[in-house]
Amino acid sequence: MLDAQLVFVAAVFIAVLCIGGLGYAAFVPRLENRQQHTKRVQVAARAGDKKARADAQAPDPSAQRRKQVQDTLKEIDQAKAQAARNKRIPIRLRLDQAGLDMSVRNFHLLSATFGLVVAGLLMLSGQTTLVGLLAGFAAGFGAPRWLLMFMKKRRLKKFTEEFANAVDVIVRGLKAGLPLHDCMLIIASEAQEPVRGEFRELVEGQRLGITFQEGLEKMSERIPTTELRFFQIVISIQQKTGGNLSEALGNLSKVLRERKVLQGKIAAMSQEAKSSAAIIGALPPLVMLAVYVSTPDYIGLLFEERIGQAMLIGSAIWMLIGVLVMKKMINFDH
Repeated sequence: MLDAQLVFVAAVFIAVLCIGGLGYAAFVPRLENRQQHTKRVQVAARAGDKKARADAQAPDPSAQRRKQVQDTLKEIDQAKAQAARNKRIPIRLRLDQAGLDMSVRNFHLLSATFGLVVAGLLMLSGQTTLVGLLAGFAAGFGAPRWLLMFMKKRRLKKFTEEFANAVDVIVRGLKAGLPLHDCMLIIASEAQEPVRGEFRELVEGQRLGITFQEGLEKMSERIPTTELRFFQIVISIQQKTGGNLSEALGNLSKVLRERKVLQGKIAAMSQEAKSSAAIIGALPPLVMLAVYVSTPDYIGLLFEERIGQAMLIGSAIWMLIGVLVMKKMINFDH
């Protein structure tokens, strides 16, 4: 009985040894191969790191050029931001941006005259002195500046629409072998306004000794558009780092035209929202006018009673807030 148990234990022990030996023979070479593979990967990685460090230490012309371009863009952005923080737009510059050939003195005289005329007309019509003075101040101080802003936006829009064609003229002239100054002369004599007038001032400034970069700075003050700033950046980078100016301006012209197409798409997509906002904003005044025309006695209490006047003022304020919110929602920066 004991001999049978010993034989069974010996058989189990031998079987375990055999299984362990087979497992060792099957898996240990794989583990060694994996360790060798890991070592080879580590060696290759260290070699790659050494090569990368060597490449990083070696001078790369394209990397140096990119760094110069980035530094130039950073300098221009910092200069623009500092000028915007430290400089309040004077009336002279606003008149130039609006395209008005008028002195600051005449502008103030016309504004004051308009304000006095409005105040006088209101007081002659029976309004109180306070109402006349407030309306005259709004007409003499706010209305002329609003008009300048409106004329400025209209002029900038015309400049943007024509500027891409002017850049194309420069590109074709440079490819034909003309210098940049001659291309500017062509634009100053044959382009549409206001591009023609702005480039004429740029060319005349160069004749008086103003550098090309300073002339572009003055033009960007009169025409504060993103498109002209792109043009200024391209010219500045080309003067500092060199390169093919016609190719750079050709790419700029393509970007400007794609930007114009994108603006048209945004305007088309937002037109439905703008129409809805216009209808919603105009509906309450139109309904009130219709009620006033049909039954004036019914709505007359709003204008005669104090509580009705307070309700009208509150409604006007809430309508103004709603219109401003809708305008903010449907206007997209692009």
